Amino acid sequence: MIFRMNHGYSERMHVTNHNSEWRNCTHTAPLQMVITHETTRSNVIGQAINPFIRVAEVFVPYQVLEYRYVKIPVQIDITQEITRSDVIGTPINPFTGIAEDFVLFIRRYNDYFTVTTRSVADTAEQYLYGLMQSDKRNMERMAEVVPDSDEQSFQNFISNSPWSARVILNQISIDADSLFGGDPDTCLIIDETSFIKKGVMSVGVARQWCGRLGKVDNCQVGVFAALACRSHVTLIDTRLYLPKVWINDPDRCRNAGVPEEFIVYQKKSEQALDMIKQARNNGIRNNKVGVDGGYGKEPDFLRGLDSSGEIFMADVHKDQLIYLENPEPTVPEPKSNRGRKPTKLKAQTDPIRVDEWAARQPEDAWQIIPIRETTRGTLYAYILQERVWVWDGEEEEAHCWHLIVRREIDSPKEIKYSLSNASKDSSIERLAFMQGQRFWVERASSKTERVNAVSMNTRFAVGMAGITIWRL
Repeated sequence: MIFRMNHGYSERMHVTNHNSEWRNCTHTAPLQMVITHETTRSNVIGQAINPFIRVAEVFVPYQVLEYRYVKIPVQIDITQEITRSDVIGTPINPFTGIAEDFVLFIRRYNDYFTVTTRSVADTAEQYLYGLMQSDKRNMERMAEVVPDSDEQSFQNFISNSPWSARVILNQISIDADSLFGGDPDTCLIIDETSFIKKGVMSVGVARQWCGRLGKVDNCQVGVFAALACRSHVTLIDTRLYLPKVWINDPDRCRNAGVPEEFIVYQKKSEQALDMIKQARNNGIRNNKVGVDGGYGKEPDFLRGLDSSGEIFMADVHKDQLIYLENPEPTVPEPKSNRGRKPTKLKAQTDPIRVDEWAARQPEDAWQIIPIRETTRGTLYAYILQERVWVWDGEEEEAHCWHLIVRREIDSPKEIKYSLSNASKDSSIERLAFMQGQRFWVERASSKTERVNAVSMNTRFAVGMAGITIWRL
């Protein structure tokens, strides 16, 4: 399949992009060729600069693939009216279907790149092709592998062209919701990922916690929202976190292209709440929200979810304090008539750390519960569940929520703690399933780290978040 590019294949397994000498040639590929890790891309498809190959690599591992003789016409525009068989006959080639679906899918969004009398849809497509096929995903390297493109066009497209990233993200979230929104297992998962940087010019770059490295280092941090349903997951929104060192230097923000309305400090948990509210405004039909310990440790964040009617499953750190009985916060009576009267609330019972509580439980209290299906069968884990009270020291009333503790069967020292405001009659099996759904978005985030690094350098905040989502 070829689109707006002049590719030809020859018997000598050589490909050129703009040379009529090779037009309408036939590339002979071996039948029943066993592809191993040692087999390079050039062994399989020649030396083609082909924007579809990277797409195929993402989805289809090189494992015992079957190829047939394929004649690929040159300079053909793929439309919905042109079928796969019209383009390349009937090859048994999994790359073809992926490529065709990819091209047709991204062209659904062409109208969003049309502003006033000018369209940058072609550049948007080229940018996506570059993300897919470039080994190093920066604009210079992308322009080298995408014919008829150049780095300056990419820079202008990202930084200056007036298309709206917000509008595209909204549409992507609505499209994702049409696939599995409303399913009882659909959840909105908040996660962050970091992008390692060496310089100081990229928007939001600073010495801060880098999750990829597990330490403080120079990086950018993005907060993402993903819609997940069992093993299916896709990113639908994102925010770029601006550390205080940036907010406290407005000139630096302006020089980097940060709009005035964004030069206001927001905690990551506040950005997460904004994305959850945006999802509801877009009509996203998720039944719960999942977050990791970086957000679960924020009492105001959990309060915000609870007060807005969102069901959540929030990981917490092992030092999270809980109450086994209602602490019934009250202001103590003054001990004498002298001095100031007490004004702060005080719990009537003592708290305990979640790890200390779990360590006290007898072995027969742990239940073996199925978590999810894997390629090797059903994954099980030991689970503890208890109704506990959580109080932040300020609210007038404590919250009675579920505490879920998970211990891996093969790694007994690997223990995970979570709080949930799900209904009190929720089964332990259901709670364990909800707790395990973060696995899928963590996989999506790992892909995002590889693809979206170039996007976080450009068009402040949300630049090409939609690009990342398309890729996943």
